[in-house]
Amino acid sequence: MTYFQKVVLFSNVFLFVPVTVMASEGTTEHGNAFTYTLAVLALIVVAAKIAGAIAERFKQVSVLGELLLGVALAVPALFGFHALQELATNELVNFLSEVAVILLLFQVGLESNLQEMKRVGINSAIVAVVGVIVPFLLGTYVLAPWLFPGAGDIFGLFLGATLTATSVGITARVFKDLGVSTTKNAKVVLGAAVIDDVIGLVILAVVNGIVQSGSVHMGDVAWISVKAFAFLAVSIVLGRVLAEPISAILSRITAGIGMKMAMALAFAFGYAYLGSLFGLAPIVGAFAAGLLLDHVHFRRFSSPKFISTIQDVMEGSKDSGVIDRMHIAIEGFRERHIEDLIEDFGQWFIPIFFVMTGLSVNLAVFGNLKVLFAALALTGVAVIGKIVAGFFAGKGTDWKIVGFGMVPRGEVGLIFASIGQQSGVLNDEAFAVVVVMIILTTLITPIMLPMFLKKKEA
Repeated sequence: MTYFQKVVLFSNVFLFVPVTVMASEGTTEHGNAFTYTLAVLALIVVAAKIAGAIAERFKQVSVLGELLLGVALAVPALFGFHALQELATNELVNFLSEVAVILLLFQVGLESNLQEMKRVGINSAIVAVVGVIVPFLLGTYVLAPWLFPGAGDIFGLFLGATLTATSVGITARVFKDLGVSTTKNAKVVLGAAVIDDVIGLVILAVVNGIVQSGSVHMGDVAWISVKAFAFLAVSIVLGRVLAEPISAILSRITAGIGMKMAMALAFAFGYAYLGSLFGLAPIVGAFAAGLLLDHVHFRRFSSPKFISTIQDVMEGSKDSGVIDRMHIAIEGFRERHIEDLIEDFGQWFIPIFFVMTGLSVNLAVFGNLKVLFAALALTGVAVIGKIVAGFFAGKGTDWKIVGFGMVPRGEVGLIFASIGQQSGVLNDEAFAVVVVMIILTTLITPIMLPMFLKKKEA
């Protein structure tokens, strides 16, 4: 039995059957609708975690398992059972999905340290720029008019935008597993991915603004671009100035983990709101909040109970080595980056977004050979666009390793596709094509990178 077949079987037994039973008993009526939704969400989160663990067993990212679970849950709809697909229109589910996306981009921003961007050098910057421009142009001006004639300029822009993203999480894992994270190839790829995120989100802001205006004019494009860059620059600078005094005030009230989390979430949600006021997607604001915050802004926060326990151990020890290690442990805990806590917090929300995205795929469209061909063509362009970028990595690097390291689209690409579907720019066929492209590009990298790295060592 293949991995996908296991996910389909598991999802139908664990989720579809109990949900169908609940629905048949009328639990979606009147006051029980809310509790019914909560029960289904609980099942989905547990199932998503199991599917993610299965994916990791196959050396894939958990996101892929969660996405495939959602696709598997869409299978019963082909036979007339729509109990789960109705969740896609549920207000509570949509709200939690929006929260999940904001948390996800906040996490991406936290991981995309500005100091790292300064250190990666010109090679990473060039790889990032080329890796965004080439697939964007190919998607917008080649694939869109060829595969979807008559869809319009805005559709072409959005299709091109979905090809720009790079989700480097799986690449980083492959580099780490193979013990090559400190090589020049790895540093170029990881650095380029950071810059890629910034450029990709600016493109999303521009395309989203064009969608709202309903037309494509160079003046509008220039104005939205200026707004996006200005918002990122001003909000980051201003936020860095304000973060320190805000941290000082809040830590005096209480220095516990709860206040530390409250400050981080206040920045994430507050900046998401500010981004929307500027006419940008809220996720751009959440990303900016993540970029501006650093562990120094949280150094005053700690867990008094944890530290007092460590100090009690130190007082009872006569081993100077143990005492020194305890001091290091205390300082490490004080400066534990907020991204670790946000990741823990997002463990419940974020899988909902990925499962719902997979569930939103209309599998019936794959009965059309044109859709299958379009998915393969889009995947080909997605791969080629990043491989071209690999040729600009500079001396001492391998274009194959850098190029394929940039290929995965992952969660950022899914966010682009989801926004396109919600805005009505991407129809069922286009959305399904994009999701397949994201799945395939996520699978390619862990297969190809070890091959190239082994050949290089040989």
